[in-house]
Amino acid sequence: MAYGRGSIAEVVYTGDEGGEVAIAVRKLLDNVAANEDDFDLWAQLVTYVEGLEGGLTRNSSPSSIELFRNVYDHFLAKFPLFFGYWKKYADAEFTIGGSEAAELVYERGVSCVQNSVDLWVNYCIFKETTTHDPDIMRELYERAAQCVGLDYMSHPFWDKYLELERRFNNEANMFKILERIIHIPMHQYGRYFSHFQTMAATRPVEELAPPEVIRDFTNQLVEQFQGQNKSQLEFERELRGMVDRLHLEINHRTSAETQKRWPFEEKVKRPYFHVHELEETELANWRKYLDFEEAEGDYVRTVFLYERCVVTCALYDEFWFRYIRWMSAKEGKEEEVHVLYMRAAVYVPIARYSIRLLWARFEESVGRVNYANLLYDAVLDVMGPNTETIVAKANTIRRYDGVEAAVAFYEDYINTKTTDIYLQGALVAEQARLLWKVKGSADEARKLFSSKYRWYLDSRYFLINWLQFEIDSATTGETEEQTHERVKKVHDLIRKEGRLGPHVLRDLSHHYMVFLLERCGKTGAKEYVVLDREVNGYVQSPPSPPSSPLPHRRAKSALTTPQFITVMRPLDNRPAPVTVFAIMQTYTNLSLCHIPSVLLLFARLLGTLLCFLVSVSSAHPQHVGFGSVLRHPLSHRCKIANTLSSPSL
Repeated sequence: MAYGRGSIAEVVYTGDEGGEVAIAVRKLLDNVAANEDDFDLWAQLVTYVEGLEGGLTRNSSPSSIELFRNVYDHFLAKFPLFFGYWKKYADAEFTIGGSEAAELVYERGVSCVQNSVDLWVNYCIFKETTTHDPDIMRELYERAAQCVGLDYMSHPFWDKYLELERRFNNEANMFKILERIIHIPMHQYGRYFSHFQTMAATRPVEELAPPEVIRDFTNQLVEQFQGQNKSQLEFERELRGMVDRLHLEINHRTSAETQKRWPFEEKVKRPYFHVHELEETELANWRKYLDFEEAEGDYVRTVFLYERCVVTCALYDEFWFRYIRWMSAKEGKEEEVHVLYMRAAVYVPIARYSIRLLWARFEESVGRVNYANLLYDAVLDVMGPNTETIVAKANTIRRYDGVEAAVAFYEDYINTKTTDIYLQGALVAEQARLLWKVKGSADEARKLFSSKYRWYLDSRYFLINWLQFEIDSATTGETEEQTHERVKKVHDLIRKEGRLGPHVLRDLSHHYMVFLLERCGKTGAKEYVVLDREVNGYVQSPPSPPSSPLPHRRAKSALTTPQFITVMRPLDNRPAPVTVFAIMQTYTNLSLCHIPSVLLLFARLLGTLLCFLVSVSSAHPQHVGFGSVLRHPLSHRCKIANTLSSPSL
């Protein structure tokens, strides 16, 4: 049976036809088929089939066993990173089908979740109980060591490995395992080093270090003791001392590496996969941890950390992007990058198809163009027509089959009934871009825009690109006026006939106004002023009431925001300085087109403050000291204030 999207609908339960169990199973299957991305529905289905007939055994009905296996296979094809379910599936298969069936499930599980310490430990325990061949056991443990041995929390695995050798009374192998462990930055490394030191005292000196190290130390001692009558026992004691110092250096180095990683490890709250979102603090921790390990420069440890990360963060495409880009920077890693793309496509939802588009470009870059086109087609089949994917495939066609083939590809989608009007407008704009930028025919592009604009007056993509095309068209001093006329025609047409929102129309007009100032002739400034008034309007203060002769009264009626009003309170209820800064921040957020109005309002505010300071200086002389203007007569100070707030400014 194929396992893919929609395949769960093909699962049937042939037992208890018409009974309560069959009805319940059918309901659960239908619920999952209706929403395959809902983990909770899957969990309900799995739990139910696990409990069929009071728990499945080798004596259960074939229909129940078949349903159980089909459900688990589909579930783990959908969510392959749930190591706990692989363990449950293997345990159930051991009960139903025996050790061989269970071993097949374990093999599938560790191939999907290679860095799960728990799953490997369970697999090793299972192997120990079902076989009596120590070589087969050791082979499995070595496989596990390659996959999880560097994990910061791998001590449960190493404990089981040491226990295995202890059962077989093989101290030599135990010592070799400990010698590997003391180099690994990990939790409880100190316990292993103490065990290593204890065993080292009883092992032959030749086993305490690699042969080349022992040889080098021996040569040093021979030179050191030359001419001295040293016994073999004394020589060995000195040699052991040198090896012990080497081991202490290793311990200090491992201890330092462990301490460097602990700040990151303690923030890893969920080291396993789940469909629930991770906290932002955990995502940030993974980013920093990867930064650290990349900076350390150890390829093996960096790969291991990335593998841990893309299990925990499998649904976050940013980490797959990062892993792929890091790996692709290494020499000779094309096949590894290809595999990473395949894995990412399993876990990252296809709705976030950017990683699949990058995958297609990678395949094209290594010469697999047909593979790239198949990836584009897969996205279009599942997600339907979308601009980004169509443009990506069209450019691939252009690179290998020419501009006309790409234009024809666009035309096929434009004429497809399933393509909505907005996407059609975007594709027509991309067609014109090809004709203009690649083919070099601005006339063909202009003709395409002009002939089809009436169908796409709702398409922002089409209208923006049309205006941009005319603005960016090449021009000279002799053709400046003609270019201005063409751009003006498109701009006026968009403003009059385009069915766009007011904010979009205003932004388009602002873009055109920049063109007027930077590219147009003598009439550009005049047209700019008219358009500025029409597009931006102007700010006008309401008429001053008769009872408010002072400038600050007029300003208060113009700006009635609380931030402004609080400035006018008497001295005994002065606002905090932050209130004035709030006003300044409010004005700094205004567009450049409102600068004259802003200056006018600030002038009025300054006038108001000057009059206010005059009253302060009269009622509270102790607060005087704001400048020489306060030393003018009162009437002169008010005259200055009124002048500053005059509308003529």
